[in-house]
Amino acid sequence: MNKKMTGILASCVLALGVLAGCNSGDGNNGNGGTNANAGGNNGGGASAEVIKVGTNFEMTGGQASFGNSSMKGVKLAVKEINDAGGIDGKMIELVEADNASKPEESTRVAQKLISNDNVVALIGPVTSTNTLGAVPVAMEKKIPLITTSATNPKVTVDERTNKVNEWIFRACFIDPFQGKVMADFSLNDLKAKTAAMYIDTSSDYSKGLQKFFQETFTAGGGTIVSDESYQQKDTDFKAVLTRMKEKSPDVIYVPGYYEEVGKIIKQAREMGITVPILGGDGWDSPQLVEIAGAEALKNTFMSNHYAADDKSDEIVSFIDAFKKANADEVPDGLAALGYDSVKLLADAIKRAGSTDAEKLKEALAGTKDLKLATGVITLNETHDPVKSAVVLEFVDGKQTFKTKVNP
Repeated sequence: MNKKMTGILASCVLALGVLAGCNSGDGNNGNGGTNANAGGNNGGGASAEVIKVGTNFEMTGGQASFGNSSMKGVKLAVKEINDAGGIDGKMIELVEADNASKPEESTRVAQKLISNDNVVALIGPVTSTNTLGAVPVAMEKKIPLITTSATNPKVTVDERTNKVNEWIFRACFIDPFQGKVMADFSLNDLKAKTAAMYIDTSSDYSKGLQKFFQETFTAGGGTIVSDESYQQKDTDFKAVLTRMKEKSPDVIYVPGYYEEVGKIIKQAREMGITVPILGGDGWDSPQLVEIAGAEALKNTFMSNHYAADDKSDEIVSFIDAFKKANADEVPDGLAALGYDSVKLLADAIKRAGSTDAEKLKEALAGTKDLKLATGVITLNETHDPVKSAVVLEFVDGKQTFKTKVNP
C-alpha cells in the first residue's frame, strides 16, 4: 500500500511540474490573455494576437436605432483593419455590450468592460446622457473612451472644475457648433426673425442644443417667442403645439431624438403647422421617416456630421464598403461616426506603438489632419474634433444635402 501511495504522489508531482512548465516562458496566462493584464488595466486587453476593444452602445431601448447603426460602422472598420493585417500584426477583437439606452446601465457596462474584460479602450455610448454615465468610470480606471456622437460639451470638459476629462475623446463636433449652425441657417437661409423651441428636458443633448441655438439666434437679432418642453416617452404633443401655433413663429427648433421628434412633426403637420421645423443629429434614424411620414417631413432640416450624397473620395469609398457589408443599406451619420471612431483609435494605437493606456491617451490627444469618412479632423485641446457640419433637408423622406458649414 505504501509503495502504491508513493507512486501516486510521485505521478502527481510530475504532472504539476509539466503544467507549471507549460505556463512559463511565453507570457500566456492560459486564458488567451497575457501577463501584462496582471499589472492592472494599463496595457490590458492586448495579447500576442489581439487588441480587445469594448463597445458600450444603445442596442436596445429608446435609442436602439442609434446604437445599431453605430455598431455596423464599428464592425466595418474593424473588418477592414483586420483584413489588412491588423495593427502591427495584432487583430482587433470587439467585446460588445448593450447599455439598453440607460445611463445607469452605461455605467455598469463600462465597469464590466474595463474590470472584467480588460479592454484597452471603450467606444461609445452614442448619446450624451449615456456617455456621461460612463465618463466617471473611464476617468477612474484611466482607460481611453471615444464617444461616437455625444455632442454635449460636458462629456470632455468637467463643468465643475472646467478641466479637460483627459481620458475622454469624441469623433463628433459639439453642441455649441451644431446649435450655432442651425441658428445661423434659420437667420440667413430661412430669413427667420422669430423661433419657437421645443426641447426634451430629460436629455442633456437637447438642453445643450437649445442653449446654443438660443444664444446665436438672439445675438443675430432673432426673437424666441415660445419655449416649451417634453420628456422622453411622451406621445401627445398637441396641447403644446397649439400654444406654439398661436405665437406664429417663423421656425420651430426641436433638438430631440427621432422617436419623439417624429411624433411631434407628424402632429404639427396634422394641426396645420407648415413652418420649417429644425433639429440636430438626434433626428438621424430611418425610424424618423417611419414615424412622421415622408409628407410631414417636407420643409424640415437637420444638422448632421456628413451627407450620404457627398461625392468626396472618402465618403464614396465608405458608403460603397458599407453597402456591400449591409445588404445595400445606405449608412446614416451614426454609422459613419462609429466607423470613424475605430479608425481614430487604430491610428492612435499605431502612432503610439503600444496599447499602454497612458501612451494611447497621449496619441489620441495628438490626432491631427486625420482623413475619416466624416471629414478631416484634428482634436483640439478639449479633445473635440475641429470639423465641418452639414445641413440636410428632407425631400420625399430622404436626407439631401443643403449646405456645408465650416468651423
